[in-house]
Amino acid sequence: MSDFNSILYEVDRGRARITLNRPEKLNALSLSLQSELNEALWEADNNTDVHCVILRGAGRAFSAGYDLTGADGNVPVSRIQSSDNKYRGGQSIDDDAWQLERAQRYRMAIFDMHKPVICQIHGFCLAGGTDIALMCDMIIASDDVLIGFPPARDLGALPNNMWIYHVGPQWAKRLNLTGDMISGKEAQQIGLVMKAVPTEHLENEVEQLADRLTRIDPDLLSTNKRIINMAMELMGARTLQRMASENDVRGHNTRAADGFRKSVQELGLREALRARDSKFGDGRVRVNGPELRDEQGRLID
Repeated sequence: MSDFNSILYEVDRGRARITLNRPEKLNALSLSLQSELNEALWEADNNTDVHCVILRGAGRAFSAGYDLTGADGNVPVSRIQSSDNKYRGGQSIDDDAWQLERAQRYRMAIFDMHKPVICQIHGFCLAGGTDIALMCDMIIASDDVLIGFPPARDLGALPNNMWIYHVGPQWAKRLNLTGDMISGKEAQQIGLVMKAVPTEHLENEVEQLADRLTRIDPDLLSTNKRIINMAMELMGARTLQRMASENDVRGHNTRAADGFRKSVQELGLREALRARDSKFGDGRVRVNGPELRDEQGRLID
């Protein structure tokens, strides 16, 4: 069952499966996709037959990040939006913050909804993909998934930031300050994901956890999820998300971000991204042992 354009939605055996469904774009997060995701999450939370949600991506990746092309970005704020009116764009600092906060409200449904969300990640979970995944209650990853926020290198700050609550300040800084990527296997070691398994076992691992959750009264699941999330709120988690959006505005006004925008104009988006990331070799971090690299900056195994 799905009447969405950018996601798939189905309810089966007490779980709602929500699949990001732009595989040809590596599930790049357009505003339309984020809006549909928000709607599907609240639908699942409202359906008394649903005990939990599985959030996953179609194709080769969970998500490669936000759609920087602006595709599918025309999502009305209200049903009475009219061409007769003049609306916000992104020219002023306040406009930028407003737009970032609007998209953040879509994602915060994962944190705010009563029922638990299991995130199933594979391939790549980058940039905006991490903004969604790290909001989830439990993340199960393939061993070889690559997780990171490369745009932190020159495009801005992170508009959602749950990293510190998973990995602590040092690893949050190591990953956020460089934009380097970590594998699912090593992400498990530092607590960025709950568990990593070989790709061929990923779906079964997620589904069997959902099986166990469906044996629990959903109202009781809600009781236990919400007290843990309240503890995180007391540690500032919700306030930090609010601050992260405004901090991203600051990031958008740096010389680095201005340089990236000029690079996109001159080279096109694909080449601008390649030029940025090529300086970092394979862009990977190593948790265990020294980071020995070759002349191209690639980790030496």
